[in-house]
Amino acid sequence: MDYSKLNKEDLKLILDNEMKKYEEYKSMNLKYDMTRGKPAVKQLALSDDMMSDEYLGDYKTSNGIDCRNYGILEGIPEIRSLFAELFEVTPEQVIASGNSSLNIMYDLISAFMLLGTGKGAMPWVRQGEIKFICPVPGYDRHFAITERLGIKMINVNINEYGPDIDAIEELVKNDPSVKGMWSVPKYSNPTGVVYSDEVVERLASMKCAADDFRIFWDDAYTVHMLEGEPAKQLSLIKACEKAGNPDRAIVLGSTSKITYPGAGVAALASSIDNIAWFKKIYTIQTIGPNKINQLRHAKYFKNYDGIVNHMKKHALILKPKFDCVIRLFEEELGEAAVLTWSNPKGGYFISVDTTYNCASEVVAMAKECGVLFTAAGSTYPYGKDPDNKNIRIAPSLPPVEELEAAIKVFCVCVKICSIRKLLDKN
Repeated sequence: MDYSKLNKEDLKLILDNEMKKYEEYKSMNLKYDMTRGKPAVKQLALSDDMMSDEYLGDYKTSNGIDCRNYGILEGIPEIRSLFAELFEVTPEQVIASGNSSLNIMYDLISAFMLLGTGKGAMPWVRQGEIKFICPVPGYDRHFAITERLGIKMINVNINEYGPDIDAIEELVKNDPSVKGMWSVPKYSNPTGVVYSDEVVERLASMKCAADDFRIFWDDAYTVHMLEGEPAKQLSLIKACEKAGNPDRAIVLGSTSKITYPGAGVAALASSIDNIAWFKKIYTIQTIGPNKINQLRHAKYFKNYDGIVNHMKKHALILKPKFDCVIRLFEEELGEAAVLTWSNPKGGYFISVDTTYNCASEVVAMAKECGVLFTAAGSTYPYGKDPDNKNIRIAPSLPPVEELEAAIKVFCVCVKICSIRKLLDKN
């Protein structure tokens, strides 16, 4: 039943019933944490064989370099070739580093602020106010980087094809202070959207007032399908090359949710000129990455097909959890018209919007029951969702039985907060 079509008496009856359930949940001393998209223990165990000594051998790379020693700032040849397959570029366009792509992003934007983007470009910090385009809802840690570095963030809404490309083109064409854009282009965080080829082409070819405009293409979920094969998507790097803007694209990724978040390998890909510029930065910053870990990963997976086959094992663990959440939403809230949700084909999250703009109240009520969700507003720059409606659901970590209990609590909280809003409205 659509709650908006019920009279006050019926709404109060439902509210009383849901409040009884809520009080029961509060008395159960639940402790469920769904604040981050962490792999479950069973997912982590999928990579344990990689720790065998057989994937190290004599510690030497294919070109005879000992991974136990200094050097190879750009990463060992085998891991660069592996990421080149993932990113659809040549190995020469790849730099592989430690376990965190977020670390790479922070370092690069910091470098752009202090040193410029190369080819004589003025450092961003000397160009006055700097702005970044932020597709929303989006990834909170992206927004934290730009906020920390004093970069103004501009919201652009995401639709089923990706960010509003008309709005983006309008923003960049006349304003040279717009220097960059965040993106999670495939199985986007948190909506699960896959950017269309048209959006990719237009991002690559659009006219920018700033010659040093850069797109941070965080391809964190490129092989994180929930079933079948990874979604196909046009390569931004190739599209930028074709459009005559080869330096615009900076593609990033890691094995954080493929093997171990605490011991994975991260990498970036870009134009040959950009790679040369980044290597100058790394030459001063580090003596070299963890090459032993890179060697393990490269020998374990061997190639792109090895990674995809591994991710199909992840999908067998993850899909039942996503199915559980969607099923409960449909059963508990489908007819009430108080919540809408994404139904992603990959990635780590489900994005929900409260119909009656009560996201912060829902999250707070769930917390009182011991069920923690990502803070309302986190999916927007500065932690401010202008409509107070979006919440990110992260189903990956809990076992299905715990997940089911947590989502039932969530649904009760949505009902209570929505009815209260309706009663106040009427």
